[in-house]
Amino acid sequence: MKRYRLSRQIIVSMSVVATIAMLIVFVGSFIFYGIYLSYFPPPPGPIPLLPEASDVVMIAFFLLIGLALAIVVALRLAKRILAPLNSLAESARKIAAGDLSARAFPGDRSLGETAQLVDDFNSMAQRLQDIAEDMTAWNATIAHELRTPLTVLKGRLQGIADGVFSPDEALIRNLLLQVDGLSRLVEDLRTVTLADGGHLDLRIEEIGLAAEIRSVAELLEPSLVKAGFSLDVTLVDVVVRGDGIRIRQALLALLDNAQRYARPGAIELTTLKSGNSAVIRVEDEGPGLSPAFARRAFEPFARSEPSRSRRLSGSGLGLSVVRAIAEAHGGRAAYRRSSRGGAVFEIELPLMQDHGPDAAPDAATSPS
Repeated sequence: MKRYRLSRQIIVSMSVVATIAMLIVFVGSFIFYGIYLSYFPPPPGPIPLLPEASDVVMIAFFLLIGLALAIVVALRLAKRILAPLNSLAESARKIAAGDLSARAFPGDRSLGETAQLVDDFNSMAQRLQDIAEDMTAWNATIAHELRTPLTVLKGRLQGIADGVFSPDEALIRNLLLQVDGLSRLVEDLRTVTLADGGHLDLRIEEIGLAAEIRSVAELLEPSLVKAGFSLDVTLVDVVVRGDGIRIRQALLALLDNAQRYARPGAIELTTLKSGNSAVIRVEDEGPGLSPAFARRAFEPFARSEPSRSRRLSGSGLGLSVVRAIAEAHGGRAAYRRSSRGGAVFEIELPLMQDHGPDAAPDAATSPS
């Protein structure tokens, strides 16, 4: 789009008006004097230097015609300029009053700057509306996710208080399991929310990635084996600057995701170098993600099959936590389908650079 079209149109319009006004006065003078002198020949003698009354009347007449033409052109141009601006102001008032669906109309798109201003305003209004809708959906989803474990806890505790259940070890373990689920859900929500606001707290230090990965593998391997999985670990020791707790949290989310949704079989856990990044890779034997779901798999509360996810106690936050932690470290999280038909999830983290002990990745850090 060409820039400064509005300025150019104003300059051209005013130049045309001025030119036409001068032509009217100039040409009109010849016409006027031609007609006037044919009926009223000048008397013999020297021509007067100062304009006479008839000259003043003639000049004023043609100036009024030029002024009228300038006013007409100016009003038409002002109407074209003010139409989108008035629409913009009216839409802004509606949005301020709570109507986020209000949109401005660009009007004449030949006025490049005003049309671009209206387009930018409409994009901003659409973004505000999307954020408001996302917040509503988030609140409803969070309430739903919290309701189930809270209902179970309330029912069990009420049963103990009424003497329906005896507080034996199995019941207490079940209650602790519900509390652990609530704690994890709250922590995942906190992680995603802080990351979206750019305030995810990171305790940055130099860490050996292999040791962190190995500790998570040893912790989860018994539960994976019990669920029918084998964990194959291949580690290349690389040093990154990051938060070991957050990296372990992301890996736990990936392995938990594989345990919930992958077919029983081998899970390969690998670390490797790729350019200036360290890669943590988790690969399972399928079935993987559908192409449509893969595009939004890292969004909060995303589920490919909601009924299946709820049956397996999935909140839909695990992969969004992985993405949030990876991006907070200046890296990224990615998914692709493996050659065996399974899912491959990767976390890329910047490698430790030789810039001195104070070097850190491009990540926002803040205290809790």
